[in-house]
Amino acid sequence: MGIFESLNNTSNKAVDLSEQYYKKTQEYYKLKVFHQLATTTGMFCKMAILGSLAFLGVLFLAVSSMLYLGEVLGSMAYSCLLVAGIIFLIVAILYKLRRKIDNAIVKKLSKKFFS
Repeated sequence: MGIFESLNNTSNKAVDLSEQYYKKTQEYYKLKVFHQLATTTGMFCKMAILGSLAFLGVLFLAVSSMLYLGEVLGSMAYSCLLVAGIIFLIVAILYKLRRKIDNAIVKKLSKKFFS
């Protein structure tokens, strides 16, 4: 009976070790998911804050540029058209570069997500 008891003890140890491994793996994935969620949430909050401040900056820059060009050109209508044309030119350039921007974002996020 010594062999059967030895096999039983060995199999019980293997079951205990596999249960411990399962629990530790489960804890690891919970922590990994929490880390990813915290990182993503922080990134979106930073993007929202910086994006809103950048938008306000561009808005004030556009208004001040329009007022200055209105004085220089002598016509507010022409200055509004000129500033709007510059903004649309910047939008067109960014639209053409959208694939490169997307690729840069994916590369940056993949480093954070898969590390």
